[in-house]
Amino acid sequence: MKRNMETVRRSVILLMSIAALMLVSCERAPKGDEAKIAEKEEAVVPTGQAFVVDTARSYVKFTGHGVGKNHPGTFKLNYGAVAVDKDSLSGGTFVINIKSMQMEQKGADITTKLKPHLLSGDFFDAEKFGTAAFEITNVVPYKPKDAERSLVEGANFYISGNLTLKGVTKNVSFPAHVDLDGHSLKAKSNFDIDRRQWQMNYGNDKTLGDKFISETVNIELYLEARREEGNT
Repeated sequence: MKRNMETVRRSVILLMSIAALMLVSCERAPKGDEAKIAEKEEAVVPTGQAFVVDTARSYVKFTGHGVGKNHPGTFKLNYGAVAVDKDSLSGGTFVINIKSMQMEQKGADITTKLKPHLLSGDFFDAEKFGTAAFEITNVVPYKPKDAERSLVEGANFYISGNLTLKGVTKNVSFPAHVDLDGHSLKAKSNFDIDRRQWQMNYGNDKTLGDKFISETVNIELYLEARREEGNT
């Protein structure tokens, strides 16, 4: 009897340990490539074929995180166009709909508290700045050293562009994986930015304890585009 009780006790402890590990894993902040952030640069003049972004299939995902919690959400694009010249990107412009924000987590606190707070002036200030924009300024082949290899599988381009958010424009550079053929384009990237560069400072004070919100925000971009009709 004692042996059976000890077996049960060990099984319970094992299950609790597994559950704790799963919980920690779920709460761990996602990791992306470290984006380079600089001052605004001149945009390139696109050349070659125009590809129009499929706004129904493309999205921008963000994940903010605090102490022991992550809050992922997505934005839709209002518009996007990419220029392709000789199997490389030569330019592009994207308009992000801030008011389209959807949170992945569900529940009353998310709907009535978190989402409205993120859309308020403490963060995105959606009433005043309903859209954000990204305009490509430079694209080069991605040729990293082993120690700097991108977390994006198959990354083949290093893209720089002006990100305008809340009326502030900064140049952001990051690796991306881009699939190109004569008729379609798919692109993805995963990188981290410092939200304070765009005047989002709320909660970034470590004296707040478990109310602390990290300055680091993870961004995942996914784009699908097709060659514009009339282009050859």
